[in-house]
Amino acid sequence: MRGALPRYRTVDIVVPAVLGVAIGVVFWAWNLLWQVSAPLFAFFPPAQAVVYGTWLLPGVLGALVVRKPGAAVLTSTAAAFVSMVLGTPWGVEVALAGFVQGLLPELVFAAARYRRWGMAISVLAGAAAGIAPAVWDNVRYYPTWPLSFQLVYGVLVVVSAAVIGGAGARLLTSALARAGALSAFPSARG
Repeated sequence: MRGALPRYRTVDIVVPAVLGVAIGVVFWAWNLLWQVSAPLFAFFPPAQAVVYGTWLLPGVLGALVVRKPGAAVLTSTAAAFVSMVLGTPWGVEVALAGFVQGLLPELVFAAARYRRWGMAISVLAGAAAGIAPAVWDNVRYYPTWPLSFQLVYGVLVVVSAAVIGGAGARLLTSALARAGALSAFPSARG
């Protein structure tokens, strides 16, 4: 069954890893911002989830750029690992979260047989990435919140993931393509 698996080039592995490292550095700063901005949401703590989608961008971005199986997982895991190494209040569990937050959008692109790369599939992949933290954070960090807070938080995480992680990744991919940064990939066409 020749031709069933895509051929991987060195660039197909290096670019998602480099994107992951760059985004991991951004995550380090974003982690600090998340911590210091918490008092701004004291009126309704679940509202802080409106900015959660930033953490869910790398998986969708990696898949959109490379357009091959595994790119979402690699990019998201690399970003989480770099964030963890640089220092995060959530410790080692960040690496596992990064893997899962890359796997879920990967499954969306796999369901589309790695053939659809537009805004709709990107938003869906971003939303899928948000499912894991919407559930995990409520169980791990907010178990004492009222159910209404947990539900609002979960919905806001998924919506933020769809908008920032999904639509944001699609727009970023288009901008990189226009700038000529993706010439080695099919995504260079937009």
